[in-house]
Amino acid sequence: MGTPVDDTPEIVQVALRAAANAPGYPTTAGRADLRAACSAWLERQLGVVAPASAILPSIGSKELIASLPRLLGLAPGSPIVIPRIAYPTYAVGAALAGHEYVATDEPESVTGASLVWLNSPSNPTGAVLSADRAAEIVAWARDTGAIVVSDECYIELGWDAEPVSILHPSVSGGAHVGLLAVHSLSKRSNLAGYRFGFVAGDPRLVGDLLAVRKHIGMMVPSPVQSAAIAALDDDQHVLVQREVYRRRRDLLRSALTAAGFRIDHSEAGLYLWTSRDEPCWDTVRWFAERGIVVTPGDFYGPAGALHVRIALTGTDVEVAAAVERLGSA
Repeated sequence: MGTPVDDTPEIVQVALRAAANAPGYPTTAGRADLRAACSAWLERQLGVVAPASAILPSIGSKELIASLPRLLGLAPGSPIVIPRIAYPTYAVGAALAGHEYVATDEPESVTGASLVWLNSPSNPTGAVLSADRAAEIVAWARDTGAIVVSDECYIELGWDAEPVSILHPSVSGGAHVGLLAVHSLSKRSNLAGYRFGFVAGDPRLVGDLLAVRKHIGMMVPSPVQSAAIAALDDDQHVLVQREVYRRRRDLLRSALTAAGFRIDHSEAGLYLWTSRDEPCWDTVRWFAERGIVVTPGDFYGPAGALHVRIALTGTDVEVAAAVERLGSA
């Protein structure tokens, strides 16, 4: 599973406790200081300049991803493009909105697309989309009128490549028209249990989302907003957590290679995309016989049928046990 297992940073816990007395309703738009913290983090860490007015908090990133096609009011019958190997919620969101989806890494081949999902670093493969390729997709989308939404929830976890936001000038050309980026604190701050994410980008699209979400009660709780500000303002805990994941990654990567597995992509993110060129369920069974649970690649589409996803989110004790078991295979 890709769920964080390490402690939520103490600085975040303190902020949550201090804000526990919250008798009133929060706003869907979020507090001004929360949106300012998101804006400052985008510029400081990703080189992205986005005004606070072009940022909208969400109750985690998954609900936003699933609901976004429906909330944007896309052209009826228009296809939605998702990556060839993809987080299943992109397809679920298309279905909820009554749209067909096309799974391809060549969105330019899809006629009449209204929305294109990008995911860099990718879940499950860990692949990183280059700035040049992302810029090509953005240029095509603007020519055809498609919206491009980039899921960037793992963007601070680059290992062998440095991920670039779709909102970065090298991709966007300095303007965010037709673009949205989705972010999360779940992985970088062990905040999955708090449920906080946000979307940033085209002010018109963000405004459209706000106009609908405020009428359906999609509000981040006030104490969670305070916790998110603390997490966004503090970079040190992210560096510490990165090193924890780097250590686990190195151990698992070496053990998997020694056991005869190939690691594909996996340049960034929290997963190793692993294969020995057999049906993924045979590989799942092989790991299960050794007391190790991995995710079958076909969960992410037919193109993943020869791979499994291995998460770096086991505890140090669990990772050490897995390494030992792989070593005796």
